[in-house]
Amino acid sequence: MSRTYLNLKGGFAVKHGYRSLLTKQSIVMVLFSVSCIAAGDQARAADYSFGDGTGKNEACIACHGNQTKVISQNYIDPKKFGHTTHAKFGCTTCHDTITSDHPAVKPGARTTSCGDCHGDTVSQYSASIHAKNAPCSGCHNPHRVNSSREIAATEMNKQCAACHSNIKITASHAKWLPQTELHLGAIACVTCHSKAENYVISIYIAKRESTGPDTKPTLLTYEELLKYSNGDNLQYLIDKNRDNYISLDELRKFNRDPSNKNIYLKAMMTPVKPTHSFQTFDNRWDCTFCHGSGPEIMQTSFLSFPEQNGTFRQVAIEKGASMDALRAIPNFYLMGSTRNGVLNGIGLLIIAGGMVMPVGHGFLRFLTRKNRK
Repeated sequence: MSRTYLNLKGGFAVKHGYRSLLTKQSIVMVLFSVSCIAAGDQARAADYSFGDGTGKNEACIACHGNQTKVISQNYIDPKKFGHTTHAKFGCTTCHDTITSDHPAVKPGARTTSCGDCHGDTVSQYSASIHAKNAPCSGCHNPHRVNSSREIAATEMNKQCAACHSNIKITASHAKWLPQTELHLGAIACVTCHSKAENYVISIYIAKRESTGPDTKPTLLTYEELLKYSNGDNLQYLIDKNRDNYISLDELRKFNRDPSNKNIYLKAMMTPVKPTHSFQTFDNRWDCTFCHGSGPEIMQTSFLSFPEQNGTFRQVAIEKGASMDALRAIPNFYLMGSTRNGVLNGIGLLIIAGGMVMPVGHGFLRFLTRKNRK
């Protein structure tokens, strides 16, 4: 019996017997599988930034990642750019007019825009009052794009302060907001000025620089915290049992540790997912938006540790962190977050019990009024 098969060298041949056929087919299949795996690896490698098979970012970073070769405004920090989604797409995805003659030949205007990928966000932002005053790059550095959970609340506020004077911000809020400086120091601007719905308490490690209102806290950097941890994982400064979960007891022990006298835990209320519809929403004027929301929305907390690439990494904290704030996290307390359904019920029973005597007495007097005449 004969079979025709594809010769490994590219031609066709005829062989007799199944064993020869199966052997050759097996070899072809193995080599084909290996080639597919190699192609897949190369394709995946092309999705990532430095050292990939295509080298699409490598050539650009060779100059733009070196401060001695480019001016400061064209410098790109490789560590802060390398982990971003934009880096995975490759420099020329956005900078699509760059040619092989660059930098001798200057590129023309880019044909891509933020809206090509972020159409919904651009539409939302275009309808806000900010759109006429600042483009996307006014707040977002395209070479340092991070998710909201990777950005410290203080960094978010710095973006706002680049246009809005801190003095004017404080003065305008002081017209209606009591303890203005304390409030502004415990909340991200976009918590109130974007249409986000879900919020968490983000806790950072900050420097203890003064005893005054904590309006502009200074968070410790990765390098600074590394000295406190003696080169170990920063998380283990607080997560002593190394279970990737922060308990309230661990927070208290960190605060009471004499070696931490110059640092403290700074808590701020941050939105889970900020929107780009920047404006002042009516319900944000109401104190109950924060202070009457109850434990359901306020009990989710994260401890945010700085990373070497400039982002922050969140570690979950035991439920109840904001309820225990007076002991575990100094200078941060949400009165509404201590609301408890059982205690509310007991309180109502006490009030109702107190009303029984006067109401009952009055009712009986009303019924017996004729007998007293």
